[in-house]
Amino acid sequence: MIKIRDYIESTVSISDADWKLFSSKLKTRTFKKRERILNVGETEHYISFISSGIARFLIPNEDEEKDVTFGFCFENEFVSAYDSFLTKKPSLYALEALSDLTVWSVSYSDLQEVYNKTEVGNLIGRLSSERLFLIKSKREQSLLNETAEQRYLNLFTERPNLIKEIPLKYIASYIGVTAQALSRIRKRIS
Repeated sequence: MIKIRDYIESTVSISDADWKLFSSKLKTRTFKKRERILNVGETEHYISFISSGIARFLIPNEDEEKDVTFGFCFENEFVSAYDSFLTKKPSLYALEALSDLTVWSVSYSDLQEVYNKTEVGNLIGRLSSERLFLIKSKREQSLLNETAEQRYLNLFTERPNLIKEIPLKYIASYIGVTAQALSRIRKRIS
């Protein structure tokens, strides 16, 4: 739990009383590699902080090779099907553990209590929402304005741990190309 407090305090100071309330609402959950955290059609009930492991956002297909990967979250980051969490509607995509995964989760109702009873709860919520929005916006701009090669190069400038820990087929899907096209890109730039 100390990682979560450190993460929060990298942006805003949190009092011991506020931390005590927030941390009392956290519950630990674990997932095995390739286990679904959330399936399409399920409603997201949690925002989770990754203590260890990697999660993948995907739109599944009957043919697994045609799954569309559109995001990753790593250790010391928050993960959630946030639109489903906010609207309380079924998710149109899935979340999957790419490795053994341990998270600290807070439910929607508990988070509302934290917002209402702490001095910094709303600020933490706003900053987390802004971060999620910026990541989403940057990805959309990238898909519209950059070549696949530029997206690949930018990905490893910004998130070098991807190349070591994520299977290439998921990276290919994430940048919007086939595995064969990614192989050609990698050959061209090496």
